[in-house]
Amino acid sequence: MATPQDQQPAQAYGQPPVIIINNNSSAAASAAAVIGGAGLRRRRQSLWAHFWLFMFTAGIGNVFYAVHVSRWNRDRGL
Repeated sequence: MATPQDQQPAQAYGQPPVIIINNNSSAAASAAAVIGGAGLRRRRQSLWAHFWLFMFTAGIGNVFYAVHVSRWNRDRGL
């Protein structure tokens, strides 16, 4: 069966896929982000940063790095 030139042939599509959204886990994750201060995480001291700062700054850089991380956590209430 031929179709006229100004008409597109009908395409047979199957049923649309079923999409299931698990609201339990996403709601819990959203609540945790809000309770935890908009998802901010506490910064930790890095062993490797302290090692390299000790090697290149004779330990003076370690003090500044430790103060920086501590102040960052304190300012955000973490």
